[in-house]
Amino acid sequence: MKKLLTTAAALSLIAGAASAEGKLVIYHWFEYMPQDLLEKFSEEHDVEVVMDTYDSNEALLASLKAGAIGTYDVAVPGDYMVQIMGNEGLLDTIADGELANKGNIAPEWADPSFDPGRASSIPYQWGSTSFAVNRDVYEGDINSTDILFNPPEELSGKINMLDSQGEVLAMAALHMDIPQCSSDRDQLRALNDMLQSAKAHWASFNSDTAKEVLVSGDAAAGQIYDGFAAKARAEGANVEYAFPTQGYIVWMDNVVLLKDAPNRENALLFMDFLLEPENIAAVTNYARYNAGVTGVAGFLDPSLAEQPESNPPAEAGAGVFIEVCDQATQEVYDQIWTNLKK
Repeated sequence: MKKLLTTAAALSLIAGAASAEGKLVIYHWFEYMPQDLLEKFSEEHDVEVVMDTYDSNEALLASLKAGAIGTYDVAVPGDYMVQIMGNEGLLDTIADGELANKGNIAPEWADPSFDPGRASSIPYQWGSTSFAVNRDVYEGDINSTDILFNPPEELSGKINMLDSQGEVLAMAALHMDIPQCSSDRDQLRALNDMLQSAKAHWASFNSDTAKEVLVSGDAAAGQIYDGFAAKARAEGANVEYAFPTQGYIVWMDNVVLLKDAPNRENALLFMDFLLEPENIAAVTNYARYNAGVTGVAGFLDPSLAEQPESNPPAEAGAGVFIEVCDQATQEVYDQIWTNLKK
């Protein structure tokens, strides 16, 4: 699995990408794109595809702001990160008519608040973030955020958290029933204290092996994406995905056109390619999430509709998107996260 580029490697790639023809450089999440789909695009358009990966929205943003703009053509940020990247001037604008398949975007995802009119992005996949529990270790009720933040003895010291500030702090806000972007000092102090107390019960912060530690048994519970939980179950782990009564996180990942993309035309070709129902359905079948494109039903694995990770029970709390805070409030949350990771 590829990791973030070193500075030297990034500079080398910048130099190569700037002069290359027939190339596409993708910045993507780990384990989220079937290799045969990349090969199909490469063969259809005679384009060399290079892909590097990151493990959180925050890692993506940090890398781009550190100098990787001009290195990559497209990236795949979550909903709130699209808005942040747009505010930071990191995205290019897609002109009318540049995407022949834009009409395939499902109506409910065609004009999202984080990118009105899809000015810089297309939908990729959507799903949820919650946590999964090994039922061989713990048999009690799991549909409470207490599992993460005030766990039973059977799970204490055996919990993996995502290494993702947005998702950890958003779920903590749900647990405490406070706004995600609270500016109330008492609430923020209580949030910090709660997280520091909960940290004693956690074994690790890891996103790219969130599935593997559950499958191996190295973790008995873990914050995880719904598709990863479905894959863990398919690989033989006796895990159940929770839908807490306090609520859970909903997200939409998106392919964005990056500012100063060295292969802009190929980036648009790739985005159009992913708006074809058969192609994006291949991603859904592989990743076990949901597509934001119409016409995919006939290409989907029928078992997707039945998987428990995609079917919240009636008593589940509401799914919420991660919110973008104002700068001053975000700085406080950044400090809470920094303290938590010490």
